[in-house]
Amino acid sequence: MNAKTRFGLAVAALGLLMTGPFLMTVGILWADLGPDERAGFILAMDRWLPIGGFITLIALFLGLQLLRALFQQYVHGLLRMSETLRLMLGANRGFRVSLDGPPEVRELARAANDLAQQRNELLDDVEAQIRVAKATVEEEKNRLAALMSELAQGVVVCNLDGRILLYNSRARLQFKALAQGPTSMSGGALIGLGRSIFSILERGQITHSLENIQQRLRKGSAEPTANFITTTRGGQLLRAQMAPVLGRSDAAKAEGEGDGGPTLDRVNPLGAEQHVTGYVLTIENITRNFEREAERDQALQTLTDGNRAALGNIRAAVETLLDSPEMEAEIRERFMRVISDEASAMSSRLNATMNRFADSLKTRWPLEDVLAIDILSAAARRIEDKLKLPIKHEEEDASLWMRVDSFSLIQAITFLASRLQDHYEIRELRLRLAAEGKMVFVDLIWSGTTVSSETLYTWELEPMNVGNESSPLTLRDVVERHGGEIWYQREKAAHRAFFRIVLPAATTPDAPVADQAQHLHSDSRPEYYDFDLFAARDAEGAGIDLDRKLTELAYSVFDTETTGLQPSQGDEIIQMGAVRIVNNRLLRQEIFDQLVDPRVPLKPEGIPIHGITEAMIAGQPQLDVVLPAFHEFCHETVLVAHNAAFDMRFFQLKEDSLGIKFTQPVLDTLLLSAVIHPNQESHKLELIAERLGINVIGRHTALGDAFVTGEVFLKMVPLLADMGIVTLRQALEAAQKTYFARIQY
Repeated sequence: MNAKTRFGLAVAALGLLMTGPFLMTVGILWADLGPDERAGFILAMDRWLPIGGFITLIALFLGLQLLRALFQQYVHGLLRMSETLRLMLGANRGFRVSLDGPPEVRELARAANDLAQQRNELLDDVEAQIRVAKATVEEEKNRLAALMSELAQGVVVCNLDGRILLYNSRARLQFKALAQGPTSMSGGALIGLGRSIFSILERGQITHSLENIQQRLRKGSAEPTANFITTTRGGQLLRAQMAPVLGRSDAAKAEGEGDGGPTLDRVNPLGAEQHVTGYVLTIENITRNFEREAERDQALQTLTDGNRAALGNIRAAVETLLDSPEMEAEIRERFMRVISDEASAMSSRLNATMNRFADSLKTRWPLEDVLAIDILSAAARRIEDKLKLPIKHEEEDASLWMRVDSFSLIQAITFLASRLQDHYEIRELRLRLAAEGKMVFVDLIWSGTTVSSETLYTWELEPMNVGNESSPLTLRDVVERHGGEIWYQREKAAHRAFFRIVLPAATTPDAPVADQAQHLHSDSRPEYYDFDLFAARDAEGAGIDLDRKLTELAYSVFDTETTGLQPSQGDEIIQMGAVRIVNNRLLRQEIFDQLVDPRVPLKPEGIPIHGITEAMIAGQPQLDVVLPAFHEFCHETVLVAHNAAFDMRFFQLKEDSLGIKFTQPVLDTLLLSAVIHPNQESHKLELIAERLGINVIGRHTALGDAFVTGEVFLKMVPLLADMGIVTLRQALEAAQKTYFARIQY
């Protein structure tokens, strides 16, 4: 029985206590009166009953008001205090009981706040000691994650069920590039913690390679690895190497060496106590290389077949001319024309082949995309440091990118500067950047003495030695390595000369995914790994079981921005944002963030709230593309939102037209807040976050609200557990009993 029910019963009892004695007294007097006296009594009652009844009603009303005030001050106030105390004990240690109500309640609140402060001081001391003890382990884990994130090759670690436990940024970019269709848009990714590698790679190929590794382990192989080439659903060709992750056997764990969970032990194929707990995949996309090799093979075949016939014709013509020295002039001219035509055809085929593959032949040396202005700045610092030669910069386009070997290019620029200083005693050098088409020009400009073309030719062939530093490369080697050129030119009007190095331009690299997430992300710790998932045997793949614990499920926390608040009256979605929760961690790197063209005008009153303008949504994909991508992003996860009924109504209205239906369970933080804190006056997202000690950043953007909702939900899970709500079914049933579950859109 809750407090309000008890209050109602108390009011009824009070009414009986106030009216009962009066009615009993009247009944007793009536029974003692004779027939004549009763007539007088009735007349007296007619005169005084309205007055007595009115006085009784006033007394009853005043009594009810007094009870209500006492209920609000003592009963309801103490209930709010109990909720606050639970917050102080769990989700928000910094929260304090407000000093409201009568003196006795305020004194209790002061005592509770003092106890909370003492508890916090003790907990701070304990946590400080724990942090010191965990510092080394955390440093090693973060160091591993940081190293993995910077590797140039894609790396993915999986458990035996194919669930991804670790991946680096290179793998994330590789698989994102492989995405076809809707998953290639912002946030749509094929890879993520807890997701299955089998959604990308063929299960049979992985299983076969794992069996080969286990067989090699049984034979005592020192390098139990497997290599294979596979294709993705999009037709991309991947080269993969698989290596096992070995852990201790169950017998070793039973001896008390660990906590019983699979561990990342040092690889020891000969150790009888070790067994495979997972595997490491290093992945390389060789589609482009394979296509280029196939093109080269085809070109070589075409070149061979074509030139064989041409050489045969030339040889026959030459033999005929040699065997017939007295041939008529007209016939001789005809044979000479055949030789000339066939030679021209061979030359054309050779030139076409060289032009076709010139870029790949010249740039086989590993090159990287860099900002041209960064290269010039580094070269200027090196020249000033090594040669003490002042450097000035002329016009420079800060947006130019080059595809170069930065070290050898800086060496070449420094080498040219040293030769100018040694042979022509220049006192100042200017650097300039320009671009034309797909080429970038790096100019080294000086005033005064001119340089001959022969001198430049000589310098091109010299080793690039500067001071006591030597290099086996020549200037020509560097230029040819980049598929570029170098020439000398004069500006007669300005009495200046310059060397121009022509280099290939590079396309501007794509902006990092989830720029907004980076602004909202306050923790620098990498989030591409979770080794605890080694112990999770096909947790996500088993489906969404309503009787599984909330802590064992994967979630997609989402939010939408819309043109208005009436989905049934034509309002549309203009932005969708979502973030995944796996193993009780909010994965800020694994997000969905996409603007949507609603095909209806935006309402002016909504623009100041969500900040989205007509210009921002112009050219963006429409919902028939975005919603299927979001549906795939949320695959095999529980949906979480604040006031989810509003967002889900937009999805439901599109089910028939798009053929997309969200069948997974949905948890609403609005309803869960009403379950956890039924006596709080408001359940707005900002106020819930404040109660739970969460900093609100980026509100009223879909992704920003999804982040806040995700943090709120993670804080709610232990609070629900304190109430005995630990499974998904229990959370759904408790939420449906709240008043807010009746809201319809």
